Amino acid sequence: MESTHNPQSGLQSSCEPTEYLLDAPLPQLLAEYGVDLYDSSITDRGFLGAFVEDRDGRRALSMPRGRSEFERDTVARMLLAEGLGLEGPPLPVPLKVVRS
Repeated sequence: MESTHNPQSGLQSSCEPTEYLLDAPLPQLLAEYGVDLYDSSITDRGFLGAFVEDRDGRRALSMPRGRSEFERDTVARMLLAEGLGLEGPPLPVPLKVVRS
């Protein structure tokens, strides 16, 4: 198994990128990719979260409050993969990512 390296963080993983995205502790992923996690004030059940990268390079993940730990963790990983252009498993139907 090859080692993957995130040049931004300088940290290394000894597993494939997709496996790492799914298995690494979420706080570790957020730290390695320089993403801050915030609670969103949006309460619409259809809103699962948002990944935002500012012009100055700051990255934020905004997640609604009151969701289960499993939902929050799963959606955070999905948004990280999409927002950072990482390889991840396909999204389950009917979920979709909207870019604006």
